[in-house]
Amino acid sequence: MDILKKLAEELNIKVWQAEAVVGLIDEGNTIPFIARYRKEAHGALNDEVLRNLDERLRYLRTLEERRQTILSTIEEQGKLTEELRAQIEAAETSVGLEDLYRPYKPKRRTRAMIAREKGLEPLALYLRSAQTPVSPEKKAEEFVDPENGVDSVKIGVASTAMPNPAGSATSMVTRRTDSILVRIWCLSRIAHAAESTGS
Repeated sequence: MDILKKLAEELNIKVWQAEAVVGLIDEGNTIPFIARYRKEAHGALNDEVLRNLDERLRYLRTLEERRQTILSTIEEQGKLTEELRAQIEAAETSVGLEDLYRPYKPKRRTRAMIAREKGLEPLALYLRSAQTPVSPEKKAEEFVDPENGVDSVKIGVASTAMPNPAGSATSMVTRRTDSILVRIWCLSRIAHAAESTGS
């Protein structure tokens, strides 16, 4: 996006005027100072135009930075087609840009996801089950796997007594399993897991 041209079109001013004001802003001058003491540099634009230009400049620059980040992220995924690139480059609002990015946005890795990746989901399902002939502590010993980054597995006393959250049966099972996985994750020694949560 040509920001100077965009500013000129939106504010109905000349490109050289937009360029002059942007240059003054980038030098650290305030809008009141530019309006009062630099009239000759920008063609005597009034305060309202200058303030609108400053606001739009910040918005468009942020939008452009975000655009480049999104393009790089999708390209790294190997999913950036020419059609998608053209759509992203043509987006003129942050909402439109984020709508295009949403299907490709990496999901944040939660503690439950990490515990699941470490192979602890069967233990969570066992704890959630009403039938637990083997003690939780004994069962947990089966899941110790240093090679997979699980140095120890500890079970919280409250793990098997978590209330079912509201929602569908499938949702309740999933959310309760995730809750137990999080509790296991918090109490266990899972190597480097904390660094991978993104929190």
